[in-house]
Amino acid sequence: CSSDLAFLFFGEDFVMYERRSELTGGHNLRRLLALAAAALITVASAAAQSTLSNAASGRATATVVAERLDHPWSLAFLPGDGPLRMLVTERAGRLRVVTADGKVSAPIAGVPSVHAVNQGGLLDVAVAPDFAQSRRLYLSFAQAVEGGARTAVVSARLADMALTEVKLIFAQADIVAGGHHFGSRIAIARDGSLYVTTGERYVAKDRAQALDSHLGKVIRINPDGSVPKDNPFVGKTGAKPEIWSYGHRNLQGAAIHPVTGKLWTHEHGPKGGDEINIPAAGKNYGWPVVGYGIDYSGQKLHDSTGKAGMEPPVHYWVPSIAPSGMAFYTADRFPAWKGSLFVGALAGQHLARLTLDGERVVAEERLLGERNERIRDVRQGPDGYLYVLTDERNGKILRVSP
Repeated sequence: CSSDLAFLFFGEDFVMYERRSELTGGHNLRRLLALAAAALITVASAAAQSTLSNAASGRATATVVAERLDHPWSLAFLPGDGPLRMLVTERAGRLRVVTADGKVSAPIAGVPSVHAVNQGGLLDVAVAPDFAQSRRLYLSFAQAVEGGARTAVVSARLADMALTEVKLIFAQADIVAGGHHFGSRIAIARDGSLYVTTGERYVAKDRAQALDSHLGKVIRINPDGSVPKDNPFVGKTGAKPEIWSYGHRNLQGAAIHPVTGKLWTHEHGPKGGDEINIPAAGKNYGWPVVGYGIDYSGQKLHDSTGKAGMEPPVHYWVPSIAPSGMAFYTADRFPAWKGSLFVGALAGQHLARLTLDGERVVAEERLLGERNERIRDVRQGPDGYLYVLTDERNGKILRVSP
């Protein structure tokens, strides 16, 4: 780019700014990057009175299972009684099988073409609850279409090393140019419906409040792409029936609570204000009207952190950790972790362990910070270990234990 322009990287966002602009105040780029990944974290729960605390440093052991993955984005374990196997997506558009002994397969054939630009590409993978019989899986991805790109989801069957019966089951109606804020995670509810998280594409943030738009929403669909009859906006004039909740920014974490069955999500804030929410049917989560962050330039974004009719977050971070990936730990292997919620951090370069009291976060511990690696995804394996992906050109799968 020209001598007057540079790119800032705050967590998941690339922001172009004018080097000579008064908004930057002449700050050195290296200093701004350091501030964006600062170690101090301010946290608050959605109690009547927000409380502030500092995350504690913790210890965990990480073993490299596999490496040389190109910006891996998601992993999902394949069921079966044999050796552990997992599906792993690479953002460039490849889906691979990785075994517990670190063998990485050639790319699986039949994956849809993806818009692999900036944050776009092949994103989440989820296996159907009846995968052992149906061989059904789901992929979310950034899809290039005339005029720009959108978040889309396909279902497919895995036959040997190829996808068959590939079917588009969801695609955003909104077509936006660029490569930012696609989301996207898939969480399968107890009733078999799919929650799909999307982003508001950064340049179209106001559309997160619009019910005639799929931008900045949690979407709920049936496995075949049809709309559940009990979705909150079914039959509402001017509203997309697939919408479950709205007013979100860029959701890159989603998991079903193992006890309540509720959907939990997290989303990127701008410069500060990353959030954890428990999206409820038809509710508005505020973006971009309210929030705890500021613009990347340092300017104020919101008039307040709350407003009537807009739901407060369960938990938030200032400064941003850039959360990605989310998993509840339910195994018996590590009793001290049982019931914890784990969240990967990109800019924060750690794995966060959140202690819960019902729907409140009461403590936070940061793990793996000494590795200085961006954590893209976290999942509980069938063997009771945690598995995380590092987001880098030489991406790794790590097996994690206390």
